[in-house]
Amino acid sequence: MNVLGIDIGGSGIKGAPVDTEAGELVQERLRIATPQPAKPEGVAEVVGRIVKHFEWDGPVGITFPGVVVDGVVRTAANVHHSWIGVDAAELFGGATVLNDADAAGIAEMTFGHGRDRGGTVLILTFGTGIGSALFTDGTLVCNTELGHLELHGKDAEDRASARAREEHDLSWEKWAERVETYLKHVEMLFSPALIVIGGGVSKKADKFLPHVTIDTPVVPAALQNEAGIIGAARHAATRSAK
Repeated sequence: MNVLGIDIGGSGIKGAPVDTEAGELVQERLRIATPQPAKPEGVAEVVGRIVKHFEWDGPVGITFPGVVVDGVVRTAANVHHSWIGVDAAELFGGATVLNDADAAGIAEMTFGHGRDRGGTVLILTFGTGIGSALFTDGTLVCNTELGHLELHGKDAEDRASARAREEHDLSWEKWAERVETYLKHVEMLFSPALIVIGGGVSKKADKFLPHVTIDTPVVPAALQNEAGIIGAARHAATRSAK
């Protein structure tokens, strides 16, 4: 089944049709910069442009960078606060909407390194913020938002996100120190069997992961930055099949 997956991020909105059985994009993805400020109407306009670009009239799965409950946005840390309380599913014409990291986690657990893994698996996406998807024996614990754990008196994502690395002009090795501190914190809390690092930095894992040392195995996401698109589409396909 082919489904259009769209991944809304703090800096870019990207989408592509996905073969939800194979976990692969079937056309080249389209990326459009996220409007600033990222208010609902502007983001919806970009989503509409992506749908039109692919001439899509089938099911659509969309990620959102915040807590989403039954299609309604509950938090909006890295987009405009006016999103809070918005029925995003309705705004996007009946699309299936879920947390962005949860979508990436679904993709990685279905098609990537988390496939057939038991125990606790934690997928962390490093981008504008830090997203998290927590799985126990393959079951997702929705909307964990572990990027907002307190670390040295601040949100962890304010110190260890990819955005923080760029804003503070940190070398990869210096940033890895912050990432390691954060990973040790979540390792202590959840004792995971595996941690998967996703987001755009997953393509550059060789620059920082060799400098990260914790007890838990840590691997870059197999699906890299396409995981959100693939996971959103997969989740929509699963929902439509019920």
